[in-house]
Amino acid sequence: MQIIIVGCGKVGRTLAEQLQEEDTDLTLIDTVADKINTLSEDIDAMGIVGNGASINTLIDAGIETADILIAVTASDELNLLCCLIAQKTGHCQTIARVRNPIYNKEIGFIKKRLGVSMIINPEFAAASEMSRLLRFPSAIKIDTFARGRVELLKFKVVPEFNLDGMSISQITDSLRCDILFCAIENKNSVSIPGGNHVIHNGDMVSILATPQNGATFFKKIGLKTHQVKNTIIVGGGTISYYLARTLLAMKINVKIIEKDKVRCETLSELLPEATIINGDGTDRALLLEEGLSQAESFVALTNLDEENVFLALFAKTYSNAKLIAKVNRLAFDDVIDNLDIGSVIYPKYITADYILQYVRAMQNSIGSNVETLYHILDNQAEALEFAIHENSPVIGKSLSELNLKKNLLVGCLNRNGEVRIPRGHDTIRVGDTVIIVTTVKGLRDISDILEK
Repeated sequence: MQIIIVGCGKVGRTLAEQLQEEDTDLTLIDTVADKINTLSEDIDAMGIVGNGASINTLIDAGIETADILIAVTASDELNLLCCLIAQKTGHCQTIARVRNPIYNKEIGFIKKRLGVSMIINPEFAAASEMSRLLRFPSAIKIDTFARGRVELLKFKVVPEFNLDGMSISQITDSLRCDILFCAIENKNSVSIPGGNHVIHNGDMVSILATPQNGATFFKKIGLKTHQVKNTIIVGGGTISYYLARTLLAMKINVKIIEKDKVRCETLSELLPEATIINGDGTDRALLLEEGLSQAESFVALTNLDEENVFLALFAKTYSNAKLIAKVNRLAFDDVIDNLDIGSVIYPKYITADYILQYVRAMQNSIGSNVETLYHILDNQAEALEFAIHENSPVIGKSLSELNLKKNLLVGCLNRNGEVRIPRGHDTIRVGDTVIIVTTVKGLRDISDILEK
């Protein structure tokens, strides 16, 4: 598959790094030669210095035979123009990053009239993930499948749960909850567990369950499952606006601290139900004065990663709030993950996952599509949702009869809106959606779960 990426910033780099593992022929376009040269040293791709909205540049990049053009420059308008010109010049699918909240209300019109195949808004996607976490604050990370009917929930095992030393089969038998333990992380290993795997305090555990069954499980082990009643957000940027708007609709009280007075006035007009504070969110006295110690959640959304991390650490010291920090730079994600500051959101990863999901769906060969895709376990594994449209080698046989690849779990079956954790006697049918969790990278079709 031939893919052209216009814009080699953080999102463009992340996409290029992941797409090079997808058996694709990559071409990178950027107006800055240094970005192209640096990226070309690390990635097997052709680089072109030029304007991605120029017909001549696109022709040089091979637009006439390309399958997908992805425009992720810093300008929404340039991204849309690149997609429009690409469609007039070639016959490819087009994906545009569009961030301005004004355009967010017009996505349907843009896709229909301009013919853009997919529009991704990183800030809106990040805010949506944050809102899910504040709805279920005990989880460190929540990914959704089957249009919200199934959730992949990640949490940390602590002594209060009384799970230390128990095997997965013992836990599921004693608690009698219809959930699936699908991933375990600790300091020494990352694994897709079997029933005999023993859980220890400090492990990061991911489970698949319906929202109801997940809530039942967490209640039985003593985790709070109710959404937060209030939140303090530091930073009044675009993500803050999207997040506040969503939380206010959920009847959660929102307080935003922003140092720019003009931006505060804008937010006051856009979010009349929120409390907008004009002040420095890194001021310890101000945070405590505005109720940090009583807050149920605290979200650090400044433009500086370091500030967000330190703010989360400070909030952890002075409150029991659910903590969320936004981080843009990816180079130190392993260090940040070890700080135990609650949930860390990487908008670039979210954007890349959405686009990779679309690419996988285009690459499928038989009768299934990748409907949803998430990178989990510190990017060492994937959780994918396949929609089964036609016959394939996995149809009609019980799961116990299938020669499945190692380190792979069939996590959930969604049949006519009914979701269940499958057992060995269950079969996959046409019309189902199936969730697969695996450390095997690059699955494009449901038949890829089988050993060849």
